[in-house]
Amino acid sequence: MPLAHPRKSNARRKESRLNLRASAQQDALIRKAAASLGKNVTEFVLDSACANAEHVLADRRHFVLDEARWKAFLKALDRPAVERPRLKKLLTTPSVIERS
Repeated sequence: MPLAHPRKSNARRKESRLNLRASAQQDALIRKAAASLGKNVTEFVLDSACANAEHVLADRRHFVLDEARWKAFLKALDRPAVERPRLKKLLTTPSVIERS
């Protein structure tokens, strides 16, 4: 009988192991959420942790650049803006909600 949510096969072998402690309430909550998505606890925890890690790293406000990359960054900032007529129209046209 096929699974309701077929699992994706991972081509890469997982060699690292994470261990964590959770309260009984946290464990029950995580298991319930994983089951609701048709995932096992490992898949759910890794997917959730990786999504949050990507968000945290994308939201960084302090970046360290070597001198060459810093100069390239400043050069890019100093370039004049390129006018994009379609984007300008999109941003200046009232939305469906604003038109109501």
